[in-house]
Amino acid sequence: MDARTKMKPAFAQTRGGLFSKVAKADVGGGYLELGRQGVALMGWADPFYPEPAIPPHVRDALVRAIDSGFPAHYMPPVGDDALKEEIAKKLAAFNHLQVDPRRNIIITPGSDAGLFFSILPFVGPGDDVMIVDPSYPNNFQAVELLGGHAVHVPVYARDHFQPRIEEFERRVTPATKAIVLTNPNNPTTAVCRREFLQQLAGFAIRHDLICIVDQAFEDSVFDGVEFVTLASLPGMFERTVTVFSISKGMALSGLRVGYIVADDKVMDTMYGCAVAVIGATNTASQIAARAAFRDSSFVAKYVQVFDRRRKMAYEIFSDVPGVKMAMPESGFFCWVDVGALGTGGEIAARLMEQRIAAVNGGDAYGRQGRDYIRIILGSMGSDGQVRDALERMAAFFRQLAAQKGLQ
Repeated sequence: MDARTKMKPAFAQTRGGLFSKVAKADVGGGYLELGRQGVALMGWADPFYPEPAIPPHVRDALVRAIDSGFPAHYMPPVGDDALKEEIAKKLAAFNHLQVDPRRNIIITPGSDAGLFFSILPFVGPGDDVMIVDPSYPNNFQAVELLGGHAVHVPVYARDHFQPRIEEFERRVTPATKAIVLTNPNNPTTAVCRREFLQQLAGFAIRHDLICIVDQAFEDSVFDGVEFVTLASLPGMFERTVTVFSISKGMALSGLRVGYIVADDKVMDTMYGCAVAVIGATNTASQIAARAAFRDSSFVAKYVQVFDRRRKMAYEIFSDVPGVKMAMPESGFFCWVDVGALGTGGEIAARLMEQRIAAVNGGDAYGRQGRDYIRIILGSMGSDGQVRDALERMAAFFRQLAAQKGLQ
């Protein structure tokens, strides 16, 4: 028998690459095999992969913990109190959120688990959930796996991918339950401005909606753009669940530590479900994360690297016929319009066939992503490696443009 016939439809339709090719870079082992073949791996949002990326003080804390033997034991399923105290300090200083570390924070084994856990209590069959399109694929998939209906709210290049509140207004229905927002956005890099977030807050309050906000890329925002945490706006903390990560700005992806911040009425339920849904986050990783939050000065150096690389990509692609790219506002990736050369999926496949680079086709990020590719600029250890891969991509794009008669 095929046990998939007994699965819920959304699960039964999901494929992980064992019986067919899967385009997503984070599924299966094929992606790593490409790296062994000399392909530049620019599809995983894992800073500096595969080069070492752990600050000395974080490494030392991790080594001391392992040498002590304590990491063989559980931390509390809701997270280490000492780590949550450090996070509360950061939330006050950076996010303008005053929280009780023992009532408003839960530690999760990475922000992907945190995102799913944040959506899980609120979404079920028949619920509409509004999601900016394009945005992080898991936003759509998590809602669909839970039986909800993902309502795609488009953003447009002509608006620099800034959301319009009118697009939300025209899609709200009596079945609308929640909004899932990635801010800064992955893959467009757009950072939601205060004015829009104030409008969104009013919209959510007026329609009595829950907001789930993924802020994984909040650490790396450029050009003086103000970053605003939606939960910090008046009337929003009690209806917003915010998901954070140490994988991106801190470049500690392998530690698998994320955290959720929410009102204690939400958190009481999460505390009660923690063992059943996410288990306890790795003990050694939480001890290392404590050290990272106590001294996070190393993040500024990473932001400088990401800033250089976004400018590098813009410089290399800006004069390539058939290619359009805006300067990234955040993160360590770029969102490139290759629609004049082919669909994003086609171009991503051809880059792999040519053994140039593994990037992400834009269709994974929503209906608006068809003409785009996402390129991770924070991957690899050196700027030189990144430049070489980008220049080889640009040369390939020029060849395609010439074949199509583009100038």
